[in-house]
Amino acid sequence: MPPFRSMVFFEAFWHGEAIGDGGDLEEALTAFRAVQSEQSDGICWSEACAEPAAQPHLRRYASFEAYLDNADELETIAVTAAMIEAALQELA
Repeated sequence: MPPFRSMVFFEAFWHGEAIGDGGDLEEALTAFRAVQSEQSDGICWSEACAEPAAQPHLRRYASFEAYLDNADELETIAVTAAMIEAALQELA
């Protein structure tokens, strides 16, 4: 029997602050709905992501346990407006 392998874990960031997380890429991208819910008149993701301070990104960790243990992320993934729009469209 192969050894148990932990799943990766993602943490989502907007304006330098963690806004959510997920056990896979799609789930983590849906965390950006928190930004959308703060806008009363909707949001244009291409404009919002182009704002220099926004810097939407995900940090990928080896596992949830690694995240909890404050391990360094394996990589930082820049998030585009198209990625957010696609993930949020899946929720609709």
